[in-house]
Amino acid sequence: MSQPIAETAPVGMSWGGGVRRTAFALDMLIGRVAEAIGATLVLAETCILFAGVVSRYVFNSPIIWTDELATFLFLWLAMFGAVVALRRDGHMRLTTFVSWCTPRWGNWLGTVAELVVIVFVLEIIVPITAYLKVQASSELITLHISDWYRVVALLVGTGLISIVALLRLLETTNLRDFLSALAVVGAIAGGLWMAQPALVAMGVGSLVLFFVVIVAACVFIGVPIAFTFGIATLSYLSLTTQMPATIVINRMDDGISNLLLLAVPMFVFLGLLMEMTGIARVMVNFLAALVGHVKGGLSYVLLGAMYLVSGISGS
Repeated sequence: MSQPIAETAPVGMSWGGGVRRTAFALDMLIGRVAEAIGATLVLAETCILFAGVVSRYVFNSPIIWTDELATFLFLWLAMFGAVVALRRDGHMRLTTFVSWCTPRWGNWLGTVAELVVIVFVLEIIVPITAYLKVQASSELITLHISDWYRVVALLVGTGLISIVALLRLLETTNLRDFLSALAVVGAIAGGLWMAQPALVAMGVGSLVLFFVVIVAACVFIGVPIAFTFGIATLSYLSLTTQMPATIVINRMDDGISNLLLLAVPMFVFLGLLMEMTGIARVMVNFLAALVGHVKGGLSYVLLGAMYLVSGISGS
């Protein structure tokens, strides 16, 4: 695993030692808090789901609020997980082109990529705020509280993402590269804004610009895939249609709040638990002793381990 950028000593700065040290300290603090909250939420989700399963299938007396509470907490878990992933370079992105460049150009492209992330957050702040006002009047069915307390996780998470991206810029780039990258991103954003009538007149052709040209450019410079499609979608809707951007926030909320996605952190938790307790090693050793000596034994061991793990996890 690559070492998180935020936890390595910043180099090549011209902002001043005080600014650099402050940014590094704040980055570390946000990272530690986000990781602690994320771990707590995973533990809470495990306990809530376990209580729901036991009450439903063992005592035949289901606790009706467990699913809604689990969905409520999962949105917060997803947003804090996004913050941790950004600090640890865990978001899926293409680094092939950046790795071909010289270190100086690679760092500059990284600065542009961080600015794109910040621009995406700035684009969705207003729609998220509007979506919060709409959801404030909605009440969760079993918890009997406003849905605002759940949806505000989107605002908190995206705000922390923008702060982490800005702190990373202060840690890893110099003032000249920052200003030049800011000028490039600003010029592109301003050009698209000025060309809004032409984009509307292009009709379907504007889809090629946003979802082929802009997406490809962002992917090549190392912008995380999620932020790449997010900024392309929001920019297209804002500049070429009359559709409210809150629809995108609503789709984000519905996608993240799917109860089935709770299986993902639970599978990760199960895998870590099996590794920590030594069950995985014992299981593989047992299968290797059983069928490892036959021709193609490694494949049999792999298949057997997959069967056992899927049986244990219910996948």
